[in-house]
Amino acid sequence: MITRRKCLANLTALGLTVGLEGWKFMEESILKRAIPGTGEMLPCVGVGTWQTFDVGSADSERSPLLQVLKSLVEKGGKVIDSSPMYGNSEAIAGDLSTQAGLNSNLFIATKVWTSGEANGIRQMNDSFSLLKRKQMDLMQIHNLLDWQTHLKTIRSWKEQEKVRYIGLTHYQDGMHDTLAGIIKTHPVDFIQINYNLLDRNAEKYLLPLAAEKKIAVLINRPFEEGALFQKVKGKVLPDWAAEFDCKSWAQFFLKFILSNPTVTCVIPGTSKAAHLIDNISAGIGKLPNEDQRKRMVVLINA
Repeated sequence: MITRRKCLANLTALGLTVGLEGWKFMEESILKRAIPGTGEMLPCVGVGTWQTFDVGSADSERSPLLQVLKSLVEKGGKVIDSSPMYGNSEAIAGDLSTQAGLNSNLFIATKVWTSGEANGIRQMNDSFSLLKRKQMDLMQIHNLLDWQTHLKTIRSWKEQEKVRYIGLTHYQDGMHDTLAGIIKTHPVDFIQINYNLLDRNAEKYLLPLAAEKKIAVLINRPFEEGALFQKVKGKVLPDWAAEFDCKSWAQFFLKFILSNPTVTCVIPGTSKAAHLIDNISAGIGKLPNEDQRKRMVVLINA
């Protein structure tokens, strides 16, 4: 059984990757979407660092991640998302992006994940240091932990221009109602939530509310922790996927998410440059229309 990894590795070895019809980066550019509150444009595909960037100091571990960051910027992306919860991920992202001279080219999002005002301030300052930043593009409250306390601090830091945008995150359907209740009464710039072909709960209420409140949306868990790839293991991509410029299952899954206009950026995690390039391709070319979206859901459910 040929896997996504083997297929991309073989194409790269043969020098065919750049020649793929769907990967014409020199001719096509990645879709960008506006942050509703400011109009700033963000590329619609970024990279998450959970697990993938939590590595040690060995060159063998860090070198592939350096290539991921370089490929992200080379292909028109810029969003990278991290958290103190993700082990060494902040330090690795900060070190490698600085080493490559790319730090200032990135839109860096991280989080606060602790209780108490003093602890929150200490942890966020540590994140600034680890990520080599004097100003953070997006500071998010991870899984809403002590959100009332941290929201006051981050709002103050935004006024001081230490933080550009304020965000809230969660990864479980069961917290969507709580998150919706918060954004109804507390202005924020971003939410980061779970949404994919197998888990469409966010479509019911939270995504429409974000659109109404003019809040940018980052999407985590786009592959449902790999469950989507397991669903299609051994299956051939349908011919009709070409109608929306789709060349791989990863692009199929990501294009479904991006075809919801409320989604600002999706942040799949990866430690491999070939996968990053494949993911970025989802933001290039056509996206599924409503009829095609329904067809995608039927296919995956089958």
